[in-house]
Amino acid sequence: MLNLMPHLVNGLTLGLLFALIALGFMLILGLMEQINLAHGSLFALGAYFAYAIATPRLPIPPDMLQAWAAVPLGWRYLAAVVLAPILVAPFGALIERLMRRTYGKDPLYGLLLTFGIAMVLEDLIRTVWGTRDYTLPVPRDLSGGFFFLDLIWSRYRFWAAAFAVAAIAAVWLIVERTRFGAMVKAGAHDTEIVQALGIDIGRLRTGVFIFGTMLAALAGVIMAPIWGIRPHMGVDAVVPAFLVIVLGGVGSFWGAVLAGLLVGMVVGLSGAYASEWSLLSMYLLLIAVVTFRARGLFGKKSALEA
Repeated sequence: MLNLMPHLVNGLTLGLLFALIALGFMLILGLMEQINLAHGSLFALGAYFAYAIATPRLPIPPDMLQAWAAVPLGWRYLAAVVLAPILVAPFGALIERLMRRTYGKDPLYGLLLTFGIAMVLEDLIRTVWGTRDYTLPVPRDLSGGFFFLDLIWSRYRFWAAAFAVAAIAAVWLIVERTRFGAMVKAGAHDTEIVQALGIDIGRLRTGVFIFGTMLAALAGVIMAPIWGIRPHMGVDAVVPAFLVIVLGGVGSFWGAVLAGLLVGMVVGLSGAYASEWSLLSMYLLLIAVVTFRARGLFGKKSALEA
């Protein structure tokens, strides 16, 4: 059992981060009934912008760049966590603008559009940052490890798990306790009633898309020190995110959180015994669940269903 504990902790951390990635995906899918395959590329952009801020490698005058490089890493990392999602937000607004022609049509149109956008964003990343891998530096207090029960534990993984819990709680408060959240839930249920109440559904969709984009970018910043930064990391994120949404049920907040935890734990535990099965295990979990419950754990009927 003692030997399993690191794998359990790693699985829990990974599950919480998967849930954070999936929540932005879920908000967009729940309101717009559109699958945003560019979500992973926005996740990757968040990681790259964080690297540019924390390293620093910013397109600013040399004297300002030197002054910023002299700032302690802790402050630069904090700035990356705060600023990277803000810098990625305009990309989400632009994608939503492009997607407007697909609203009310077959979801396949939005699927193909966002797939093309994802390819464009990945090529943009390769053009700006190249194809090499990068590592996001973290402050000394968060790096390294510590001894507990005769094992070495990663400080950063504990911090990432705590941050993911706080972020998930913040998203829940926004969705359940604010006017914006009430409009999002109402819009996901019936857009015609929302429009009849005088709410601008176009502006609401833009706001939700930007919010989901910022969540994806934030997850990219937090995940970067664990996964590393590389151009195709968006694909590594969007596939588990979509799997989590289907497993938890489309439109279910706690379904996404629970599914993220289940996927993380299955991947972590399978990696303890057969590492080559660690990624395959999450697909086997999906098959096992949808075989008995096609809409996922807490799913309701969606317009995506025929």
